[in-house]
Amino acid sequence: MSVHKNKVTGKWDAYSYYYDYTGKRKQKHKSGFEKKRDAQEWERQFDLKKDRNLDMNFGVFVEMYMANEEKRVKKSTFLTKQHIVEKKILPYFKDRKLKEIAAANVIEWQNEMISFKNGKGKGHSQDYLRTIHAQLSAIFNHAVNLYGLFANPARQAGTMGKQFDKEMKFWTKEEFQRFIEAVANKPRSYYAFEMLYWCGMREGELLALTREDFDFAKQTVRINKTFQKLEGKDHIGTPKTQKSNRTIIMPDFLAEEMEMYIESLYGYRPTDRIFQISKSFLHHEMDRGAKAAGVPEIRIHDLRHPYVKATTKSILIINDFETIHQPFQSHYESYVNFLIIFLSKVVSANNKSPLTTTSFFSHITSSKKLIIAFDIFIRSTL
Repeated sequence: MSVHKNKVTGKWDAYSYYYDYTGKRKQKHKSGFEKKRDAQEWERQFDLKKDRNLDMNFGVFVEMYMANEEKRVKKSTFLTKQHIVEKKILPYFKDRKLKEIAAANVIEWQNEMISFKNGKGKGHSQDYLRTIHAQLSAIFNHAVNLYGLFANPARQAGTMGKQFDKEMKFWTKEEFQRFIEAVANKPRSYYAFEMLYWCGMREGELLALTREDFDFAKQTVRINKTFQKLEGKDHIGTPKTQKSNRTIIMPDFLAEEMEMYIESLYGYRPTDRIFQISKSFLHHEMDRGAKAAGVPEIRIHDLRHPYVKATTKSILIINDFETIHQPFQSHYESYVNFLIIFLSKVVSANNKSPLTTTSFFSHITSSKKLIIAFDIFIRSTL
């Protein structure tokens, strides 16, 4: 271990040695310190980190935590973590000793986050407050599990923010028809929203589609990748979850439309992205079409939800091709109770008591409920 003044730059350099996991001795070097004491402090913190000593500063520990996370999570997830850590956590805890941060300190930080207002007087949403607290808690959990920290002060302090049940928004088939007609003057918008609505895919999954993903003989489209713009560069990655890798059966008309559209694209190779547009373009077109069609504003993600239309006879109509193909995926279990409300109306319309219906559904499994829901859907469309 040593600190030297660089004769060329006039600044201070720090050197330290350590043994890696193979037992090989290696050197760690950092240069460019304006003051000798800064170089010495870096050297001291490095030694504490090397020895897994909880006297290290929180900022030094976070460097190790983030280096570990970068190798274990998707790039988009890591960049989100990085932004939260750098903007919302490190400014408050960076120079504190890891072992000295107490629940009281976390509560003080929570109060700062809760009272924060930007230049327009807007504060953090309840969901975002929960997210940044969860990130701080994850850092301390890492210290507890791997470095021997006695307790997680973020957990002791309790969470902040509130979790609200989000309203499920959707368009009826008629509302979507009005919307799609409003954006039909731009072919790429028309076909993009046709795919989003009828196939229930995510934005990134749509933007990653290539000619190779379509099998028009079988009328299917394969989902095995997602597109994102990360740090200003195009990035093709894996879907959100393992179960998101799937093959979707397209309606006959949509398969015909997409085959004609792809054939009309000049100079496209089988591996080129079909929809070479941005997510912001999709959001702009969503707003434009909804306004022109006079339909309620919903998110693009809401196009994935089953749509439900109650007629005078309370007939249940569900459109979610992905759910039909894989009805038992846990992702869709959240729709079950929502569906049962409408199933009760269907039975009630046939002169049966809603109470009897509710009692009947209360003791059967979610999977069987879904089977019943799709059975009613099929019967209602015959």
